[in-house]
Amino acid sequence: MNLLIRNITWCILATLILGAWPACLLANPEIPGAPQEKPIALVGGTIHPVSGPVIHNGTLLFDKGRIVRLGKDIPVPANSQVINIKGKHVYPSLFDAMTNTGLVEVKAVRASVDEAETGTVNPNVKAQVAVNPDSELIPVTRSNGVLLVLTAPTGGTISGQAAVMQLDGWTWENMTLKPAVGMIVKWPNMAAVSDWWVEKSAKQQIESREKSLKTLHETFDQAEAYRQARLAKVKDQAKDSRWEAMIPVLTGKQPIIVQANEIQQIQAAVAFASKRNLKMILFGGYDAPRCAPLLKQHQIPVIIGGVYQLPRRRHDFYDDAYTLPERLRQQGIKFCISSFGRFGAANVRNLPYHAAVAAAFGLPEDEALKAITLSPAEILGVDQQVGSLQAGKDATLIITTGNPLETTTLVEQAFIQGRRVALNDRHKRLWRKYQQKYQQLKKNAAAQP
Repeated sequence: MNLLIRNITWCILATLILGAWPACLLANPEIPGAPQEKPIALVGGTIHPVSGPVIHNGTLLFDKGRIVRLGKDIPVPANSQVINIKGKHVYPSLFDAMTNTGLVEVKAVRASVDEAETGTVNPNVKAQVAVNPDSELIPVTRSNGVLLVLTAPTGGTISGQAAVMQLDGWTWENMTLKPAVGMIVKWPNMAAVSDWWVEKSAKQQIESREKSLKTLHETFDQAEAYRQARLAKVKDQAKDSRWEAMIPVLTGKQPIIVQANEIQQIQAAVAFASKRNLKMILFGGYDAPRCAPLLKQHQIPVIIGGVYQLPRRRHDFYDDAYTLPERLRQQGIKFCISSFGRFGAANVRNLPYHAAVAAAFGLPEDEALKAITLSPAEILGVDQQVGSLQAGKDATLIITTGNPLETTTLVEQAFIQGRRVALNDRHKRLWRKYQQKYQQLKKNAAAQP
C-alpha cells in the first residue's frame, strides 16, 4: 500500500511539473527584423543626437545598418524608403549598463534561471552564450526604447564575463554586439553589518570576508603565474580555460567590473586594482561621491546600480540614491545609470524612469538622457558603434512621441543596425485581449432584456 501511495504521489508531481514546464519554455512570437535592403530616410522630425545639438525638422539617413548623414536639407537617394516623422522625435537606443536580460525569465522558476554557475571562481563563464533570444522579457524591454543592454553573470566572487547585447536576433550570436566587455567581480563587505535581514553573526561575516579576499588574491596570483608560464613557453604547460580568460584582464585589455557600494568596499577594490595595474569599472557606487578624489585619480567610471533605491543606512538622507547621479556629475566622475534592482530583467523596461528621477533631483535633463545612451557606450567601450546619432555609427535608434524620460511618451518605431524591430509584446497582447473581453461583456450585458 505504501509503495502504491508513493507511486501515485510521484505521478501527480510529474504531471504538475510537466504541465508547468511549457509555460517556462514558450518562446515569444515576435519575428526578428530582416536586414536593411535599401536606404531609409527619417524626414521631418526632431533629431536628438545626444553628442550634439538637437536638430529640428531634420532628416536622418541610414543604409546597410549604419547612419549615413543627419541634419537639415539632407539629399535623399532616389531608391530610399522615406518615412515621414513630422511631430515625432528620434533618439539613439536607450542602453542599460547592468542587467541579467536573457538569463532569467521567471525568477521564482528555477528552470528559467541561468545567471550563475556553481562555484566561486568562474572567469571563463560567458554570459552571451546563455542568453535566450526567445525570452518574453526582450520584446517588453524593447517596447520602451531599450534596445541595448549589458548582460552579466552573477554568483560567486568572480562571476564571469559580461557582454553587450542587442535585443533582437534569431540567436545569441546575432544579438551579441561585443563579447567579453568586462569581468564581473563581487567585492565582499569590509565591515560586519547588523540589520533585520542579516543572518550571519559579525564573526561569521568577518570570516566570510577574509575567505573571499583570500580567494581573490590567490586567483589573480595563479592567473598571473599561468600567464608568465605561457609567455616563457614552459614545456608541457597545459591550457586552463579559467586562466586563459583572465589574461585579457591581467594585460589591461578587459576591465574588471567590481560590484561595491560601501566606501570601505570601494576603497579596498580600488587599492586592489591599482596594485595589480587592472582597469576597473565600479558598479553600484552608492558611496562613490564620498571617495570621488580616489575615483578621479584612478579614472574609474561608475555604473550606478539603480536610482530606485532606499537609503542604505539609517542616518542617510531619504533621497541619497536619487541625488547620486548629480553628486557624481558635480565632482567630475564619469557615470551612467542602470536599472539594476530586485526584479532584474523584468524591470529593465523602466530604465528611462531611473534617469527621470535623477533629473527630478538635480541632474540636468540632457545629462540624464546621456546617462542611459552615450555614457554607458563610452564606459563599456562600444561608443564607436552605438550611444549617439552620428554618421558612421550603427542605425540603432528609436522614434518616439516625445521625451523618453516621460511616462506618457510612446516608442512608435525602433531599428537595430537598420533592421526594423517589432514593438509588439506580451503586455500589449494581454491588454488587447482584456480590452476585447470587457467590451464584449459590456455589449452582452446591454443586450440582456
